[in-house]
Amino acid sequence: MPLSKVELYAAIRHDARVEGLSSRALSAKYGVGRRTVALALESVWPVPRKQLPPRISRLDPFKATIDGILREDLDAPRKQRHTVKRVFDRLIDEHDARGVTYSMVRAYIAVRRPEIRVEEGRGPPQAFVPQTHRPGDEAEVDFGDVWIHLDGVSTKVFLFSLRLSFSGKAVHKIFASCGQEAFLEGHVHALEVLGGVPRGKVRYDNLRAAVSQVLGRTRGRVESDRWTAFRSHFSINSFYCNPGIEGAHEKGGVEGQIGWFRRNHLVPVPKVASLAELNAMVERWDEEDDARRIMQRALTIGEMFAVERPLLVALPEEEFETGLVSSLRVDRYSQVSVRTNRYSVPVRLIGRMVRVVLHASELVVYDAHKEVARHEWLIAKGGSRLELDHYLEALVRKPGALPGATALDQARSAGKFTPVHDAWWQAACKTHGDAEGTRALISVLLLHRHMVHEHVVAGIATALRAGALTADAVALEARKWGEADQGAEQPADQDAPRRRVDGGATVTSLTERRLAALPPDPRPLPSVAAYDQLLRFRRGPADGQAYQEEAP
Repeated sequence: MPLSKVELYAAIRHDARVEGLSSRALSAKYGVGRRTVALALESVWPVPRKQLPPRISRLDPFKATIDGILREDLDAPRKQRHTVKRVFDRLIDEHDARGVTYSMVRAYIAVRRPEIRVEEGRGPPQAFVPQTHRPGDEAEVDFGDVWIHLDGVSTKVFLFSLRLSFSGKAVHKIFASCGQEAFLEGHVHALEVLGGVPRGKVRYDNLRAAVSQVLGRTRGRVESDRWTAFRSHFSINSFYCNPGIEGAHEKGGVEGQIGWFRRNHLVPVPKVASLAELNAMVERWDEEDDARRIMQRALTIGEMFAVERPLLVALPEEEFETGLVSSLRVDRYSQVSVRTNRYSVPVRLIGRMVRVVLHASELVVYDAHKEVARHEWLIAKGGSRLELDHYLEALVRKPGALPGATALDQARSAGKFTPVHDAWWQAACKTHGDAEGTRALISVLLLHRHMVHEHVVAGIATALRAGALTADAVALEARKWGEADQGAEQPADQDAPRRRVDGGATVTSLTERRLAALPPDPRPLPSVAAYDQLLRFRRGPADGQAYQEEAP
């Protein structure tokens, strides 16, 4: 292994003093020149290498001109100062700087602009002051964009993060957008996980979800009404950072935390079927991060949070509605339009006003106080999310519309309308005709409203194998699968009459099964003898002649 220069000097000095080797012998032993041996014997430290003179640049003749432009900008209006592009253009047009490139000018200005401000007494050099945070006192909030593979599609989503400044404990959640609904729901989720609210300031960017207007170059802000109400509900003291890059340094903890989380948990790009699946992973990662130490801290994040948690302000008992409530009219396609996308509701609501509550990842539709539809948010614009179940009452009257229905196509894509449904439908149409077979399928689809999806699919498969192409047969078989899952005994099924069909399979008659399951009736048979007294004409007991009874 080659020796460093300090080690070489030490070896030469040792051999010279202890072994008594001559300069010639030391030069031969270590393969160095006589001058190197002489320098080693003079000092334990090698002579620093002479610095080369700076390289001549094609920009050198124009640096004084650039400095003059930058000094003039110090007194110019802020929005009328030179950009790098404008300086470069002036050098070409006014000073014939043919060999100068844009990258040369940009690199020079990046260094000289702050130096000139200091030289002219316009401000000290940028410095960072270390901060100490008291437990339970401060927190920081921010959004960061991330990319994921959502159901096979590369999608941009947004990572919400709330980080306690003392312990470094951070809570994350991923949303489809960074709008006000996500902003508020992210707070609710984070504060519930933390178990309280910081007593002091919570630092924010100038997000549109919270800030309606920035009042000049001051800390003054005009907040949105919903955010003000939310802060009041949870007793949050907001502090808004300066706009731009300068403000990012005022909440550097959460900025760095988002970057660390993105690099360590979202690389490689996660592949998930839904945001709910991804957020379950995020919650697990947050718990695992409690065992991490930040830089040279003696305690882990979890250990420091255990100290901080009792000092947080308790959460209010009442809940805050974070969703945006609006009233919309259902169109003739049984849909409501929300932010360029369309979502289905039951057809019975066509033409009526419904209440839509828009959350960060889903929207819920209410008819009065009853929930009638719930949809996951569509991230892309101009799309539609339709539930086949919402159109079944209309399809009973129009069975011919089912094969080409958009809701059916989406149900197939989502896996709700399975190949087993298709096979049973084809067999029913072949047996009963297209219209009646489709109506039978719709009756089967109605079973999903009060029975487990897997049980209905298993019932369809059983009925199909038995050749029983009626909704009653599917309902019976689905109920039997449900009873089997619950471990319930089914003595009535064993004793009920069964009908043999093609292939040797049997299927229970639903009507006969119901009759067989009825308990015995001990009551006597009904009689109408008591009604004879109401007759006005009676026959004589002897002659059989009819006579009229006198009215009392």
